[in-house]
Amino acid sequence: MLIGSAVLRWLGLVLGIYANEKEEGPPQFTDAGDAFDRCVSGKLRELLSISGPLLKKGKTRIFHGLHQDFPSVVVVGLGKKSIGVSDQENWDEGKENIRAAVSVGCRQVQDLEIPCVEVDPCGDAQAAAEGAILGLYEYDEFKKRKKPVVTPQLHGSDGKEAWQKGTIYGEGQNLARHLMEAPANYITPIKFAELVEQKLKAAHSGVKIHIRSKSWIEEQQMGAFLSVAKGSEEPPVFLEIHYSGSANTNDPPLVLVGKGVTFDSGGISLKPSSGMDAMRADMGGAATVCSAIVTAATLNLPLNIIVLAPLCENMPSGRANKPGDVVRAKNGKTIQVDNTDAEGRLLLADALCYAHNFNARAIVNAATLTGAMDIALGSAATGVFTNSSWLWTHLYEASILTGDRVWRMPLFEHYTKQVTDCPLADLSNVGKYSRAGGACTAAAFLKEFVTISHWAHLDIAGVMSNKDEVPYLRKGMAGRPTRTLVEFATRLSQDNQSA
Repeated sequence: MLIGSAVLRWLGLVLGIYANEKEEGPPQFTDAGDAFDRCVSGKLRELLSISGPLLKKGKTRIFHGLHQDFPSVVVVGLGKKSIGVSDQENWDEGKENIRAAVSVGCRQVQDLEIPCVEVDPCGDAQAAAEGAILGLYEYDEFKKRKKPVVTPQLHGSDGKEAWQKGTIYGEGQNLARHLMEAPANYITPIKFAELVEQKLKAAHSGVKIHIRSKSWIEEQQMGAFLSVAKGSEEPPVFLEIHYSGSANTNDPPLVLVGKGVTFDSGGISLKPSSGMDAMRADMGGAATVCSAIVTAATLNLPLNIIVLAPLCENMPSGRANKPGDVVRAKNGKTIQVDNTDAEGRLLLADALCYAHNFNARAIVNAATLTGAMDIALGSAATGVFTNSSWLWTHLYEASILTGDRVWRMPLFEHYTKQVTDCPLADLSNVGKYSRAGGACTAAAFLKEFVTISHWAHLDIAGVMSNKDEVPYLRKGMAGRPTRTLVEFATRLSQDNQSA
């Protein structure tokens, strides 16, 4: 590692070590760890043996001065080597262990203010890259004192392609985190659309982007969407993105729809002030689907994808929806707005109607839709409501690989009756039994605007933010489940089955 004649002293190294299958015996390094230990004549193994107990999963130990190219070496515990997919946890435990371990190792390098770190692929370079990229990210755009910027790169030459893929996956989720974390006065509907447009133009020259204005939304007779937007001074935007990755541009596309409420006060049905600041991330559905198409375009996925994102604010004003108002959706169905804080489904109703114009292979929508979803599953998994076992299988298998899990929820007729039994209109925007099964009645409402046989609704309210549940994400908005959406699209591009 030379620059001219000077040794590059500011370079960190993260190496993995496995837990022993038995309690006794020497530590088992990864291939990269073994090679490094040989390079330093066994000193790393010796120091590990005398510096404390064997490293447990996710724990680290740091050593200085072992090698002139790497003044600081962080050894991270990967857990057991032979571990794989856990039927109990519904994820690949080995991949998750790598993401968690690499992230904590990279953060230790960051704390030392070392600007570059080489990362052991740990047997799965994609997972290692995701752990590094996701673990180092922190939103500090408006702070004078920022975290030191650390550039992670692959240690050695094994797994370069997988490392690059993992980097792109991680950066995609970080884009969603950036959009969700940014203050609502900086990410307004139009600024959201313009930022996504900027990212897409940098990712792929062949992507078509349409930023639709209020007049276009009115022409489309999206009365449900407009009824939410009218309470705010910020004009609504309907963002439409077309990525043609398939060899045949006429192949049916995957259509992704995202709820884009850039700030949700609740409207006249005002939310409590405590915690309302987090409602800047109520456009998490739009953030994740837009980040997914940016990632897909960067990867040049051989698949046609369309993203639709209705963007607006939900605010209380003299023009805002009032409880009991009746509005008309694009498909002509009337909706009684019994709670103005159940606004996301109004945006999605019109967007789902519009999505049927594209002869879609499948329609998947994502939304921070209900607090009931958070109550049901917490942050462990995204709730999925779908009319298609084929679609569910792809989403589920994708989530096992990414570790950003999904869980299937019911779409029973039992819930449909609770939204169609309405005194003033065809539908009510809340279930007749108030809070009971709130995530399920919201999904049943959306189903009334779907005629396609392969549709899935992802309620991402529970996974919107991270406290300490996901070890490779810092506290803040999570950008979940962007990587699962990308992996799902990847699997779809490889599936020749006609949907």
